[in-house]
Amino acid sequence: MERLSGIDFTAIKGFICDMDGVIYHGNQILPGVREFIQWLQEEHKEYLFLTNNSGYTRRELNQKLARMGLDVPEEHFYTSALATAAFLKQQAPGCSVFAIGEAGLLNALYDAGVTMNDVNPDYVVVGEGRAYSLDTLTKATNLVLNGAKLIGANSDVSGPIENGIAPACGALVAPIEMATGKKAYFCGKPNPLMMRTGLRLLGCHSAEAVMIGDRMDTDVISGMESGMSTVLVLSGVSTRDTLDTYAYRPSIVLNGVGDIPKLAEKNCAKTE
Repeated sequence: MERLSGIDFTAIKGFICDMDGVIYHGNQILPGVREFIQWLQEEHKEYLFLTNNSGYTRRELNQKLARMGLDVPEEHFYTSALATAAFLKQQAPGCSVFAIGEAGLLNALYDAGVTMNDVNPDYVVVGEGRAYSLDTLTKATNLVLNGAKLIGANSDVSGPIENGIAPACGALVAPIEMATGKKAYFCGKPNPLMMRTGLRLLGCHSAEAVMIGDRMDTDVISGMESGMSTVLVLSGVSTRDTLDTYAYRPSIVLNGVGDIPKLAEKNCAKTE
């Protein structure tokens, strides 16, 4: 592990943690995750798994972790799909959208009172999805040209999977932006709206919370700009070389979340 300014994890009340590249790669749990979650629960820490992946519902994330042997209740998850639905509900209650995405995004939109419309929608909303195709891309492009506003669930251009990386929402939105000349508004990290919602769900002030993630461009910057301490883990996208390409720094760099209980134990030993 590599220290920068350091964090006393025993004093932190709330933990906001990314999932892809931090908790798992695809369907494979990462080393130290089991011990980290056990520590959070035993120490009665407030915690929230905040993911930019818009494809999963809370229940699906709960079941995904359960298949890995982890018991994390549904209320401990918040996704960019939920953030997108909340944004649209606040901006234009009862609006209609043409949506490209999976169950996580579609269910969140339905629950927020948003209806589906492929003729003259108020918005085109894009998330991750296997249904993405030239046909849906062409449809979305022309709807935006006809006046629909373009929304992306998140700005990530790629995400880690078991055998490499996969194009993520930012990469899927880019062709529509290029073809129309319109810029998307992204609702997921590092949008401060999503981070403020996460802190509110935790019931924590930013000074009492830490953001843990594997990406400098979404996780670390979103935590830093929200006033939180930040942890960059090297179990996902970013490497130590990545640090040199940014003008800002995380509070601490760790190999993975399994290092956090070890550091907390050391802090406890020093104070005894």
